[in-house]
Amino acid sequence: MHRKPLTLKGAERLRIELRRLKTEDRPRVIQAIAEARAHGDLSENAEYHAAREQQGFIEGRIKQLEHDLSHCEIIDVSHLPPGDKVVFGATVHLEDQDDGSEVVFQIVGELEADVRHGMISITSPIARALVGKREGDVVDVAVPGGTRALEIVAVRYA
Repeated sequence: MHRKPLTLKGAERLRIELRRLKTEDRPRVIQAIAEARAHGDLSENAEYHAAREQQGFIEGRIKQLEHDLSHCEIIDVSHLPPGDKVVFGATVHLEDQDDGSEVVFQIVGELEADVRHGMISITSPIARALVGKREGDVVDVAVPGGTRALEIVAVRYA
């Protein structure tokens, strides 16, 4: 079975979410179910059904996080050899050759990718185009609007 890569920070974020689900959210929803049961007839009790639905979501997320954490390879980016080559965990500063705009991405595992926070999956088209390239290289990347020429301005390992 292929183990998915995950940065040390990404693994810690997943562990924090798992801990919160187990120690805060799960007990809270169990209490809500108990209170709704105390109100009597469960067939027409909207609070009971909502709490049960929430419980199902929480239990499902706990199972998913436990599975993901047990089937991943955690990589400490700070121990990667510094260099100008783009690899998993690298933070890459890019400049669009067409309009001069700049963007910064960290290449992370699928489990922690979040474009809104500048973290793209190693399996994304942009990351696949960047991996193996060096500072100063210009890479053509297919994006929804067509193809963009991006220059790798800097590569960092945080």
